[in-house]
Amino acid sequence: MKKKIVSVAVVLAAAAAGYAYLHKAQDVALVDLPAPTATFAPLEVPADWQAELKWRTDAKAQYLAKKYEAASWFENFPFSKSDGIPYVILRLLPKVAPEIWGQDQDFGKSFGLFARNDGTGIALPVGIGMSGLNPDRPTATDFTSFTCGACHIGRVDLGNGQTSQIWGGVNAEFNITKFFVDFKKTLDLMAQGAEGDARTAKIRDALVAELEQIKATSPTYLYRNAFYGPQKFDAAYEAAQIDAFLADADNLVGRTVTYIDNFVSAYGHYLDSTYSGYQAQMLQGLPGMADATGVSSSHGSEILETIFIGRLFAQELLPTSPSLTDYMLVWDQDNRTAQWNEDGTLLVNGGGQYNGNIPIPIYRNLAASMTMGLADTDLRVAAFAADLLGGLPPEPYPFDVDTARAKNGQDLFAQNCADCHQPNNGRVYRGMGTNLSRSRVMNDLLIKGGRSEYLEICGPETEVTLDSGPIKPCAEFDGRPITDEAIMRPLGQQYDGYNATALAGVWAGAPYLHNGSVPKIYHLLMPQTRPASFTKSALNYDTDKLGFAWDAKAVGGYVFDTEAFHSISRMGHDKDITENGKTYKLDWSDDEQGALAIIEYLKTL
Repeated sequence: MKKKIVSVAVVLAAAAAGYAYLHKAQDVALVDLPAPTATFAPLEVPADWQAELKWRTDAKAQYLAKKYEAASWFENFPFSKSDGIPYVILRLLPKVAPEIWGQDQDFGKSFGLFARNDGTGIALPVGIGMSGLNPDRPTATDFTSFTCGACHIGRVDLGNGQTSQIWGGVNAEFNITKFFVDFKKTLDLMAQGAEGDARTAKIRDALVAELEQIKATSPTYLYRNAFYGPQKFDAAYEAAQIDAFLADADNLVGRTVTYIDNFVSAYGHYLDSTYSGYQAQMLQGLPGMADATGVSSSHGSEILETIFIGRLFAQELLPTSPSLTDYMLVWDQDNRTAQWNEDGTLLVNGGGQYNGNIPIPIYRNLAASMTMGLADTDLRVAAFAADLLGGLPPEPYPFDVDTARAKNGQDLFAQNCADCHQPNNGRVYRGMGTNLSRSRVMNDLLIKGGRSEYLEICGPETEVTLDSGPIKPCAEFDGRPITDEAIMRPLGQQYDGYNATALAGVWAGAPYLHNGSVPKIYHLLMPQTRPASFTKSALNYDTDKLGFAWDAKAVGGYVFDTEAFHSISRMGHDKDITENGKTYKLDWSDDEQGALAIIEYLKTL
């Protein structure tokens, strides 16, 4: 499989400029982007929360129905048109290694994805898409990869025997690292100790044997007679897919083996250089978290090491700091969107990630699509995601609210929180005591390579057709032509710190801080209560302290140790600060009732 994370041409151009260029001082001047000048009035507490909850729930359902096609691409469509794991191989994994993947009907559960409930019968969990859903797919063989929904369609246990999906939320169960590590274990199992070409041949033979048996005994095993719109994945469709795979088995299996082996190898190399002492835990994976920058750049580093002159620069491509983060809430993006300054030279007041280093939504989504290192990136995924997420309503808090206490919390929020946590606040916050590793992951080579690749896929003249018709999504942003500098912030303007985003739907964003090291809002406001370790990724919810269950009451999840590695610090946002003569209370240890009132108010956002 072709990996296009950083262009070799970009690397060689940098080489021509001289090795010293890559070693120039990184201690560049940083720009403090201004906070919005408008005063933000916090939302009023609804008089009847249950009526408000019904209205918001209905409004979100109507929005998703209106944006049906965009939502479908977000949930169902893979990142590449013609690259990824062949559908046939993916569906055979539980058959060849049930001890790793579980039974066929539970596929996805072992790495944190859950079954569909859309009635289509598609034999893939939410978060894995296949090219066969697209009528204009360019290949005879169906390919699969993860979708936006893998990370951003989460779940919560409502406590009444029902589990609700959270669109645009956080899938705290998803363990992307485990998927790839388990895939390699499965390949090793089939290879039976063989190496090189013999390894690939053993794997091919094992897969073909399983496929021949299925073809003879279960003509709808792979696709289950599923459908998607007018497309039917019946026995005839399945037979054609099997025949296409068998006709090209050497190539398809070889590509898959190379992709998985290289993915795990490259990521392991990155961990050795960046996560010293924490490699073993990282290779087990941390559900709800990922090091996307490290994964992407490790692919590029591996490519460079195959080029003589590139070996000088391979290490330079890797992030200089760990970039492990929790997945983010991605709804309500219009309130996180950057804006041009007065002369149109700089994007300020916004940015969708924790540090806002890719401020324009289409490129931010494109960056996420390219993380897997697949060729032939489908720009429509990023474009549809931008269309969906701009106005996607936050998930309303699904439990009861004490509106009287929430009104008290509204006043406290206005006094102490609203100046920072307001829409489109693009200011950089560096003095909050939070570990800054994640904000320091970019370097000159990553920025140059990233811009080059993003422009290759989506330049000013690139056209893509959505349900509304053809558009040029990368021609302009907010009424101005997109410049190279706007795609990724130059180092001198890069955030060496974090944004304070608006808190719509914050109840669903637990655990808190960018590295997910604080279980609940209560612990955030009462910093002396923050546990050193806790259960993460449980689905049952603590309505008193605002966060998913983390202690003995947690159902499922895994133990997360905030002291195991330096970048997973639970410190930060834990001391009062004074700015422009005004003191903001961040540590509520001496006023628990005040903290609980703010918590009650946050439920209503």
